[in-house]
Amino acid sequence: MPNSPPPFQRLSKTCFAFRGYNFENLGSTPQLLAHPAYGPIMRRRLVQCSEIASEHVGRKIDLIRRVEAREELGLNAYADAIALIIGAELAQLDILRELFHVEIEKSQYFLGYSLGEIVALCASGALTVEDAVGITTAMADDTASLAQGCQLAVVFCRKQALPLKLVQQCCIETNQEGDELVGVSAVLSPNSVLLIGEGTALERCREKLADQLPCRVFFKVNEHRWPPMHTPLVWRQSINTRAALFMAKMQSGLVAPKPPVLSMVTGKLSYDETNLRDTIYRWVDQPQLLWAVVYETLRSGTETIIHIGPGPNIIPATYHRLSDNVQLQTKGSLGSRTLSTFVNRPWLKNLLPERAALLRAPMIKHVMIEEWLLAQEL
Repeated sequence: MPNSPPPFQRLSKTCFAFRGYNFENLGSTPQLLAHPAYGPIMRRRLVQCSEIASEHVGRKIDLIRRVEAREELGLNAYADAIALIIGAELAQLDILRELFHVEIEKSQYFLGYSLGEIVALCASGALTVEDAVGITTAMADDTASLAQGCQLAVVFCRKQALPLKLVQQCCIETNQEGDELVGVSAVLSPNSVLLIGEGTALERCREKLADQLPCRVFFKVNEHRWPPMHTPLVWRQSINTRAALFMAKMQSGLVAPKPPVLSMVTGKLSYDETNLRDTIYRWVDQPQLLWAVVYETLRSGTETIIHIGPGPNIIPATYHRLSDNVQLQTKGSLGSRTLSTFVNRPWLKNLLPERAALLRAPMIKHVMIEEWLLAQEL
């Protein structure tokens, strides 16, 4: 078998990161679909996911037509967007396997943000494509309907950490006051979280946080509407219990993922032969522990992250911010050669405080697979 090309020659230190839903979901999928070598593989997956999703939503979904027309898929076609992301990500892996002979199963692990974790479980053999598409599209219309009255905000402090328990307490107190709900959707870093709230709940939660912290708390409200996944807001449509009932009947989910999947539900390599259903049940309404997963990649010696999906966003952006912050903090006190010496000598690293793993952030190599594929000459 031909050798895998760079950057796939040290798979034991390489992880694959899968993106989730965003307000833009096409990425470079139209170019990959039109590519003479990649196109047939992309088409095969998009047709497969179209057919599965159509069965679960009760209407025809035609991803090929939408991609060829370059139609962006958002909340108005949420199930279509989900199927597109799953199909595009699986197709990108198929291309790596079939055309570049990358033995993806030998990689260090997979990880994924939000929907990306479900794709990671599918790509690692723990879920079938039918179940991965089914569980995410069957309730997509009801999940999208919840977004109409919601706002998403990035909440952060510049001068201190933002304790997750304190934020969750303020959310609980806000929820006690009336019919509107608010919840943490993701932990982005020690000083920032994503909140999703209904009506005035975000503003009331902000006021409670401001009363509890001595420094200013910033709320940056996003202009787009977002499905309130990974928050208690999904309880309004019983998305969590309906997902559990779906999983009770699905045929996959009884083998451990290979490679293992680093879960944003737990921040650990948690999946085994029996706990997939329970973990995905928690995935529906519990926050994504993005920061815990990022730290684990640094602590475990990951050297390269391959970003899978159409236009990866939140995962690479998190690493880039961390890298910039580390370089800023070490500038003037540690030169680049000294910094490299610290993080590339295991015996020395073991003498440093545990959080010294963060110093590795600037050393991680990131590959956007769409860009890489389109740059190859076949």
